[in-house]
Amino acid sequence: QVQLVESGGGLVQSGGSLMLSCVSSGSIDSFRHMGWYRQAPGKQRELVAGISNGGMTIYADFVKARFTISRDNAKNTMYLQMNGLKPEDTAVYSCNAVVPDTGTSWGQGTQVTVSS
Repeated sequence: QVQLVESGGGLVQSGGSLMLSCVSSGSIDSFRHMGWYRQAPGKQRELVAGISNGGMTIYADFVKARFTISRDNAKNTMYLQMNGLKPEDTAVYSCNAVVPDTGTSWGQGTQVTVSS
């Protein structure tokens, strides 16, 4: 099973920016889908953005035009550039990957806190 490690979270003021990174222990070339999910206390986990191994992207309505997802296969890394952060974006952000013939892998998550 692959291991995913997130980084880049932290405390930022409303309107600020952060860039999250997700590094895989192995090649991500064959990962059909990778994505960022978030979960706030007392709420269900939700999709933030996703990207296929062909570079196609999807975004949740509440982050589109503010966040940008990307992947660098040479570095086995997926990124989430987060701009115009709002207090309601406060959550634990987790990296997900769909691995062929294996299943779904998750990272431990990184905390993003946006103050007003």
